[in-house]
Amino acid sequence: MTTATIRPSERRVSPVFLGILAVTAVTGWATWTGFAEQPGVAVFLFVTAAWIVSLCLHEYAHARTALHSGDITVGAKGYLTLNPLRYTHALLSIVLPVVFVIMGGIGLPGGAVFIERGRIRGRWRHSLISAAGPLTNVLFAVVCTAPFWLDALDGVPADFRFALAFLALLQVTAAILNFLPVPGLDGYGVLEPWLSYEVRRQVEPLAPFGLLIVFALLWIPAVNGVFFDLVDAVLRALGISDFDTYCGFELYRFWRGGDGLCSVTP
Repeated sequence: MTTATIRPSERRVSPVFLGILAVTAVTGWATWTGFAEQPGVAVFLFVTAAWIVSLCLHEYAHARTALHSGDITVGAKGYLTLNPLRYTHALLSIVLPVVFVIMGGIGLPGGAVFIERGRIRGRWRHSLISAAGPLTNVLFAVVCTAPFWLDALDGVPADFRFALAFLALLQVTAAILNFLPVPGLDGYGVLEPWLSYEVRRQVEPLAPFGLLIVFALLWIPAVNGVFFDLVDAVLRALGISDFDTYCGFELYRFWRGGDGLCSVTP
């Protein structure tokens, strides 16, 4: 088994991740109960912490799939501990995705774990490693939207519902963007093993700029409109209205004061 050389300490969940999880739980409780004096602050902390949790799980899915596919080095690199500080690029993996959420309410992916692809045999395994991350975002989105498509919102406070809707929006945008066949993103990683050597060699220089290319394209109004129309269609299919996500984003950006359209807990 490829996992035989992984020591228990290399699997132990990091206190850093447990701390982020604790922040998510406490601020989620504060949002639900209205305990926080400023509900927007609680929503901001809850959504941000939950978003970082999803980023950690995204990268863990890559690493765990790589481990079972032949790359036993992921354990020594700390990728199985869910510690975001052990990622290859902590700035790209955690800081920039959070900044993108604050700036535009978009769940942009980040680059993180380094997989030693030379240890892995078989094109399907390579594709699965790349797909594992965004599939985690899909699963996270399903969990966040479950109360909506199950019609289980009775008794759910408005602030918590709005926060959950906005968190679901982040997961859907992250999944869609991650699956784009752009060099440097997971979607291209899924396709890359099936491309010819000549195509891969020509595309390889673009990989470091893939995320920047996507970010630049989203600034184009026409592209941005088409993208969010798709996101809204997915969310509506899952029972989340535009009003829910709008109010979630307004609550999240508590420092703006809101526009009075959303019912915010006093």
